[in-house]
Amino acid sequence: MTSQPLKAAVAGRVQRPVPLREAVYEAILDLIITRELPPGRHLVESELAERLGVSRQPVREALQRLNNEGWVDLRPGYGAFVHTPTESEADQLLAVRALLETESARLAARNAGDPEIALLRELCRAGADAVGADDVDAVVTANADFHRGVIRASGNTVLAELAAQVDRRVRWYYAPIARARGMASWHEHALIIDAIAARKEDEAARLMRDHTERTRRTYHDRIDHPEDEGE
Repeated sequence: MTSQPLKAAVAGRVQRPVPLREAVYEAILDLIITRELPPGRHLVESELAERLGVSRQPVREALQRLNNEGWVDLRPGYGAFVHTPTESEADQLLAVRALLETESARLAARNAGDPEIALLRELCRAGADAVGADDVDAVVTANADFHRGVIRASGNTVLAELAAQVDRRVRWYYAPIARARGMASWHEHALIIDAIAARKEDEAARLMRDHTERTRRTYHDRIDHPEDEGE
């Protein structure tokens, strides 16, 4: 479920009684993850403060925190800029994601009950509907929800905690390729669900591994051929 600060970010302003410092941080981070503030964008404190309806101080604090976490680069004499990920960073993150989610799919095929499988099918339908509506933001959200659903269905809480640590960055990398992956991604999701429902652990793991690898390759194709971004 989307938090109040994130809902507020979509509306363009943060809400108060949420602790202001945290709300501003969440709002700016959401704008970065959804690529409304794309990699390389110069982040001007006064502009962000006006956009969010706050003073410059919490914006300054948020940018410092985002810098510490690798979302923003603070360049002395130039200001703050949204971090531009390198191909190496993308490979490292997506490799970790593949390991976590491949094992999650295997365990889900062993442990998922009927309610978990039904939820995965519902999430898959929602994602396919979002693709049909060409709603990229909804596709990115649905994709994250689906993969979290598989991880929860695994029944392994430690695995879920580890996956949660990379969830936002996965969304960040997925956003620019969601349209390119299109309906194919959701057909792959449906096959993964079928394998989980059939208790085919090795097949579920293989399908998830192949699925995450296709996402990785698509991301690199988009980086190598940015002129295709709008297709």
